[in-house]
Amino acid sequence: MGAIPEVTGLNVRAIGTDDAQAWAELLATSEKADQEGMSFSSADLLDELNAPHLDPALDTVGVWDGPRMVAYAKVHADNSVTDVARVNGEGTVHPDWRRRGLGTALMPWLIERAGEHARGYRDVPREVNNSAISTNVGADALLRKFGFEPCRYFFDMKRSLREAVPETTPAAGLSLVRFDESVDEALRNTHNDVFIDHWGSPPVDAAVWKAWFTGHRAFRAESSYLVMDGDTIAAYTLGYEWQADTDATGVRELYVGQVGTRRSYRRRGLARMALTTVLATAAQAGYERAGLEVDADNPTGALGLYERLGFSVRSRRVTYRLAL
Repeated sequence: MGAIPEVTGLNVRAIGTDDAQAWAELLATSEKADQEGMSFSSADLLDELNAPHLDPALDTVGVWDGPRMVAYAKVHADNSVTDVARVNGEGTVHPDWRRRGLGTALMPWLIERAGEHARGYRDVPREVNNSAISTNVGADALLRKFGFEPCRYFFDMKRSLREAVPETTPAAGLSLVRFDESVDEALRNTHNDVFIDHWGSPPVDAAVWKAWFTGHRAFRAESSYLVMDGDTIAAYTLGYEWQADTDATGVRELYVGQVGTRRSYRRRGLARMALTTVLATAAQAGYERAGLEVDADNPTGALGLYERLGFSVRSRRVTYRLAL
């Protein structure tokens, strides 16, 4: 594994399950400074540590000042690859500890560990990605210092659910149904087919699907709908609720995690039908707002759909890459 960095006067070690609360406190403090728009509970971070294809002992590093975590870095690699072997890195430094070289100390470990993950993929380009909100000038400077370059932009979009949701007429011959466990595997296969032409979306295996999609605590089956053509899933929209975000903002938000339409069914308004149903259902259930993230270069024109349905851009995230 990558050599764990040494930081004078501080303890540096892998993050364990007993560290989830300290990790959550670090992220909450960093969020106040950086306004990334993401909050995490200790339970959320336990999910991170137990994620498929992650080995916390090898893929995480925390920096400690006594019992307080003041910085961390994490590397996670998908076990499937399409055009590029992408390894995802992340990290932050407590605002009170910035400009002291902690990020500079952690970054070589992150790059080296990412390279170890990517080493097995010799027939495709290999890179490590890191993301940050566009206003985080400190993260931008650190990443560029180590040779990272911006490669992709994502919009964080919001929509008030106190405003009327447009009505949609069901397409002839198709039916709209709420998510049911009986179609879960078919939905995973549909999702993989839909997103095969989307940047950074390799096929999702069953373990990852259960961990981060329909099996996650945040998934809301009652706010997830499928458009069916007989037994075929033509389109779908999946909803999630992140309690840590509600606790931090005081706003109950339904997060729209995935919206997809099979290629042969595109340009027929099916994604709109599923999404408007999800929004209307969420409004009736007491959600105050809907949120989602969209690739600025989404090949299906999703950004325009969301804007037409009342979503507006609140912030922009930048994904940086470094060739390995």
